[in-house]
Amino acid sequence: MSQSPSFRVDASEEDGGTRLVVTPSEGEPHTYRIEGGEQEHYNAFYAELARDFGTRLPRQFEPPRHDGDDPPWRPLITENLSPQILCGYGDPAVLKTDEGYVLVATSNDAPDAFPLLRSADLDAWEPIGFVFPEGAAPAWTAHGRQIGDFWAPEMARVGDEYWLTYTARDRDNVLSIGLAKSPHPWGPWSDLGRPLLGGTVIDAHIFVDGDGAPYLFWKHDTNSHWPRPLAGLLRERPALIARLFDSEEDRRTAAFAAAVKPWADTRRPMERFFLMQPLIRAALASWPHVRDVLERCPGAEAIAAAMRTPILAQRLAPDGAALLGEPQTVLTNDLPWEGHLIEGPWVTRQQGRYWLFYAGNDFTSPSYGIGVAVADHPLGPYEKQPEPVLRSGRDWIAPGHASVAQGPDGTPQLFFHAFFPGRGGYNEFRALLTARLRFGTDRVELF
Repeated sequence: MSQSPSFRVDASEEDGGTRLVVTPSEGEPHTYRIEGGEQEHYNAFYAELARDFGTRLPRQFEPPRHDGDDPPWRPLITENLSPQILCGYGDPAVLKTDEGYVLVATSNDAPDAFPLLRSADLDAWEPIGFVFPEGAAPAWTAHGRQIGDFWAPEMARVGDEYWLTYTARDRDNVLSIGLAKSPHPWGPWSDLGRPLLGGTVIDAHIFVDGDGAPYLFWKHDTNSHWPRPLAGLLRERPALIARLFDSEEDRRTAAFAAAVKPWADTRRPMERFFLMQPLIRAALASWPHVRDVLERCPGAEAIAAAMRTPILAQRLAPDGAALLGEPQTVLTNDLPWEGHLIEGPWVTRQQGRYWLFYAGNDFTSPSYGIGVAVADHPLGPYEKQPEPVLRSGRDWIAPGHASVAQGPDGTPQLFFHAFFPGRGGYNEFRALLTARLRFGTDRVELF
């Protein structure tokens, strides 16, 4: 196998885009233009780079694949129901209330944060507003197009109030968890005025136990901490590329990530992610081997540690303004299908036990799916089912970030998002789907 080349990348801003000159160690330079700062612009660039240098194609350019029949899921919302809802219903949280069903979903950097929708029967949905309409985002959050990121809102009934947790970037661009309250599930919402929890954390979930005690579950977003440091390590020690990656395609991909890393460091957080996506996909293709090599590589300990993403949990104070005791790690990514992360926890009590649904792998990939673990206490220990309960199918891909609510007939139902085939990524439309759940004493299945 030939030695992977090294690259030099020279970037300059021009006419609202970026001009990149990529020069291989052997050969002529190639000039590219990245038209803007959205995922589609980076996908187009990486498609050209793959054509010229044999790096990985963006996933969206790969042919669709599926195994067997589709799961027993049912689409509920497959289009934006308001011109103010820009990218669908990612990370959907469905709550059954005395007023019917309420849905709240991710809005990314849209001007109006967190769409709220109502339904009497799960079939017809009516937009009823936003948690934080344009101009009303909490002062501690970074907000605006290509500035803010409003992710993973979830609503719970706590006593006589409704509490809503969510992820946002603070003014220093650090992902943090906020909490707002309302006497009604449709608002208006009163924010704490500060993060409930900070330090690169996302995907908060409130579980209220039978005795009324609230618990907060969340993900420490360590998976955002390793791609650029890995690219930096490969820039300093290019001989590691051949140890980590077997295929020429992935070696070239890693070499380019190492070269583009200084420019990536200057971009906003989501653009850094777009630039590192091919490296992430290359690592996932050889995940156990890559992690094993890095765990034994001097100087790479922090990178290897960041490749394990924990789900944590802790008691919430009765007023929701603080956490009590110490956080407990309840899950981490330790199964092959989960890849470099698990996220999106949701706990429901069924059959006298606590069932924690979660998503695993890369949310832009067909490998993304929904897993489940079960315990006898909200804080665990949890035992996972070895395989996901929900995977990509022929009609929908990358199902993830589930919530659970009782259906109209009393049967528990799973609610989750998925992409249309051939799509996927940040600010791409995600549909709302559902599937019915059957719980045993130590296993759950869809039907």
